[in-house]
Amino acid sequence: MTKSGQETHKHNIDYADLLAKALEAAASSYSPYSKYRVGAAILTDDGQVFTGSNVENVLIGCTICAERTAAVKAVSAGARRFVACAVAAPGDDGCYPCGICRQFLTEFGRDQIIVVKNGQDGHSARPLSELLP
Repeated sequence: MTKSGQETHKHNIDYADLLAKALEAAASSYSPYSKYRVGAAILTDDGQVFTGSNVENVLIGCTICAERTAAVKAVSAGARRFVACAVAAPGDDGCYPCGICRQFLTEFGRDQIIVVKNGQDGHSARPLSELLP
């Protein structure tokens, strides 16, 4: 979609800032098995940002992705509408939500924007509806 720092849809979203928060959240990842740290930052319709990191478990089915960690924190705080979700893994471009996370996020806004890192200072932003047709 764009590599600019800010875009306007229904909300004024600073994608670069949201992505930075996702990268910061990745530092809290518990990933002793894959060593793949992922962070997410969700912007709600009232302007709040909730972050989360992936939490692995020896039983892979018990692992929770960063996006769902952030989403559960947002919903637990009363948020029900997500505007954007940034997902980032340090040193990795194009860290998109997995299928389960795409389905989970859809529950809280099919038109939310998914933001991922693209190059040193860039990003990609796409509607969730494109990632989960």
